[in-house]
Amino acid sequence: MEALIPVINKLQDVFNTVGADAIQLPQIIVLGTQSSGKSSVIESLVGRSFLPRGPGIVTRRPLVLQLVYSPKDSKEHRTAEEGTVNLEEWGKFLHTKDKIYSDFEQIRQEIERETDRMAGSNKGICPEPISLKIFSTRVVNLTLVDLPGITKVPIGDQPEDIENQIRNLIIKYIGNPNSIILAVTAANTDMATSEAIKMSKEVDPDGRRTLAVVTKLDLMDAGTDAIDILCGRVIPVKLGIIGVVNRSQQDIIDRKSIGDALKDEATYLQRKYPTIATRNGTPYLAKTLNRLLMHHIRDCLPELKVRVNVMISQFQSLLNSYGEDVSDKSQTLLQIITKFASAYCSTIEGTARNIETTELCGGARICYIFHETFGRTLDSIHPLVGLTRMDILTAIRNATGPRPALFVPEVSFELLVKRQIRRLEDPSLRCVELVHEEMQRIVQHCGTEVQQEMLRFPRLHQRIVDVVTQLLRTRLPATNSMVENLVQIELAYINTKHPDFHREAALVSGLLKSTDTLMDDHSPVYRQKTPRPNASPVPTIIKLFLRQMGERGSTLVFLASVWDSYNKHVPAITDGQENRSPTQSNNSESPATPQLPPLVFDFATNSNYITLQMNGTPENKVLTPQKPVNLLPEVPSHTSRKLSDREQHDCDVIERLIKSYFYIVRKSIQDSVPKAVMHFLVNYVKDNLQSELVTHLYKSDQAESMLNESEHIAQRRKEAADMLKALQRAGQIISEIRETHMW
Repeated sequence: MEALIPVINKLQDVFNTVGADAIQLPQIIVLGTQSSGKSSVIESLVGRSFLPRGPGIVTRRPLVLQLVYSPKDSKEHRTAEEGTVNLEEWGKFLHTKDKIYSDFEQIRQEIERETDRMAGSNKGICPEPISLKIFSTRVVNLTLVDLPGITKVPIGDQPEDIENQIRNLIIKYIGNPNSIILAVTAANTDMATSEAIKMSKEVDPDGRRTLAVVTKLDLMDAGTDAIDILCGRVIPVKLGIIGVVNRSQQDIIDRKSIGDALKDEATYLQRKYPTIATRNGTPYLAKTLNRLLMHHIRDCLPELKVRVNVMISQFQSLLNSYGEDVSDKSQTLLQIITKFASAYCSTIEGTARNIETTELCGGARICYIFHETFGRTLDSIHPLVGLTRMDILTAIRNATGPRPALFVPEVSFELLVKRQIRRLEDPSLRCVELVHEEMQRIVQHCGTEVQQEMLRFPRLHQRIVDVVTQLLRTRLPATNSMVENLVQIELAYINTKHPDFHREAALVSGLLKSTDTLMDDHSPVYRQKTPRPNASPVPTIIKLFLRQMGERGSTLVFLASVWDSYNKHVPAITDGQENRSPTQSNNSESPATPQLPPLVFDFATNSNYITLQMNGTPENKVLTPQKPVNLLPEVPSHTSRKLSDREQHDCDVIERLIKSYFYIVRKSIQDSVPKAVMHFLVNYVKDNLQSELVTHLYKSDQAESMLNESEHIAQRRKEAADMLKALQRAGQIISEIRETHMW
C-alpha cells in the first residue's frame, strides 16, 4: 500500500512534463475562503514555513505539492551528484529542472517569482499550476493541490470577475472524480455558511470524497466550543471532520517553529477537547490524508490502467496520421497525387472506404441532381405556361394571311411549340452548373487519409485544388454547348411523324372532321350562305369598288360595316330595280316603293380616310360623321369579346397538340441532359484527373516547395510524440506495481 502514493507521484511528474489533463490522477484538493487557514494547514503537514503570506489574495496559481518521505538511507531520492545525501529536507520545482532548494525561504521567493511571471503583479490569477516536490524525513507521502482562496469582492487591481475566475478554477480541480476534497473552514465562522462545504457538495453531493478541516479552534468566542461540529452533529461529512489549531499571526512574526506550534496544539486539544483529542490535530490529519489517498488510489488504479492503455492507442494513431518526415519528395509527391485521384474517383463512384453518413456527397449527390432536382424542375414546367388563348388565336390568324382559314394552320402550332420548348434550356444549363459545383466540392470530401495529407502540405493542397478547378472549368463550355445543342436540335425539326405524336395528331384530325361537319350545319357563319328574305344583294358599284380596293384589307372591313348598317335601315335594292314580292309584281297599280338615294363613295387620293354621303335628299344629310375614321394600326384586341365556337375549337386543338409534343420533347431532354453531363464532364474528369495532376504537379523543381509542412502540423506531431512517450512511461510505472500492492 505504501508504494501506491509514490507511483502516483511518478505519474504526476510524467504528465506535468507534457502538461496533460487527460489523465485524472488521484490527489488531495485543498480549498477554502481567504484567511481560512489553508496555508497554515499545508505548512503544518510539511513542518516548514514556505508559502507566501500577506493581506488579500496570496495564492494566485494552483500549487501541486508532492510530499515524499525520504529516510536517511534512501538511495532512490538521495544522490551525491545533487548533494542531497546528508540533507534532512529539500525541495525541487518542475520549472527549474534539477535545481535543489535546501532553504525554504528561497522556495517561498521562487513561488512568488513564478506566480508574478505568469499571473502578473496585479493580484490576478492564472490556471497554470506550479509543481513543487518536497523531500523530508518527517512527512508522509501525500499529493496536495493548494488553490486560490474563495473571494467575493474584487480588491485593488483585481478584475471584476475575480469571483467567477476562482470558482471556475476550483470546480475544474474538485470536479475530478479521482480527487479527495479537503474543505477548510474557520471555527470562528458559522459552519452552515461555509463556502468550501457548499462548493464540495456541488460536485460530491454524497460526500464520499470530502474531508472537512476546522481551523482556528483557539479563536472561538468565550463560552463556545466546536464539539458539535467536530462530532458531525451540525453538518455530517462522511470522511469525517478534523479540528486543528493554527499559528497566529503574532507567532509567525515571532518566527515560532512548526514543532513548537504542534506541541501547543496537542496541549490545547487535550485541555479543551480531551475526549476527542486523539482524533484531531495536525498529525492525525496527516495520517488520515495518507490513508485516504492510498485507499483512493487503490480504487482508481484499475481504471487508470485502462485509461492509459486506451490513450496510448489513440495517440499512436494520431502520430501515424501526421506521417513521417519526408525523405524522397518526388516519390511522396507521386504517392499523394495517386492517392488523391483514386479517392476522388471513389467518392464519385461510391466505393470510398469512409462513406459519409451525415449528408449526400459525390456520385450520390450528382444522382440526386439528375433525378430529383433537374427532373422535378422539368416536371413543374407546364406545357402552356406563359401562353394565353389570345396568344394562340393571334398566332392562328397571323398564320392564315389575308385568307380565312378552313383548317387550323400547322405553322401556328410549330411557332407556339418552339416557344415552349425553349423554356427547357435554362433548367438544363442549371443542371450542368449544379453538377459542376458538386465536382468542385468533392475535393473537400475525398477521404480522411487524403485530407490529412492536404492539411500536412497546404501548398500542395492549394495546387491540387487549382488543377481540379481548371480541369472542371475547361470542360464546362463543352458541356454547356452540348446541352444547348440538345435543345436546339429539338427546335430545328418539329417531327410531327413521331410515333407518340402521330397517334395524337390522327386523333385530333378525326375530331376536326366531325366538328367541321357540325359547323357546316349549325354554325352562324355557314348559315349565311342562303340570303335573308329582306337582304339585298351588293350593288354593282360596291362590287366594283370592292374589286378595286381588294388589297386594302382594313378598308374592306370598314365598307362591310357601312353596308351592314345601311342595309338595316332601308329596304333591299338591286341594280336600279325595286325588289317586290310576287303579289306586288303582279299588281301594277300598287304604289311604287320610293327610290332610295344612291350611295356615293368619295375617297381622296393618297388618303387613309373614306367618306360616305347620301345624295339626293332634301337636306343632303350625311349618314356618318364627316370626321375621318382612322384605320386600325395594329392587331385588334379580343379581350372585349367572347370567342366564337370555331375560335374556341381551334385553340383547343392547338393546345392539345402543344401538350402532346411538349411532353415528348421534355421526356427526351430529361433523358439526354444527364447523359451529356456524365459524358462531357463527370466521366471525362474521372478518366483524365490523374494525368492532369501528374502533368502539372509532378515536376522535380516544384516538389521541394510543395512538400513543405505547415508549422502547426509539425508542432502537433511533436506534441503527439511527447504525449505518447509520457503515456508509455506511465504504463511502465503502473505495470511495475505488484498485485500485492493493490490490497
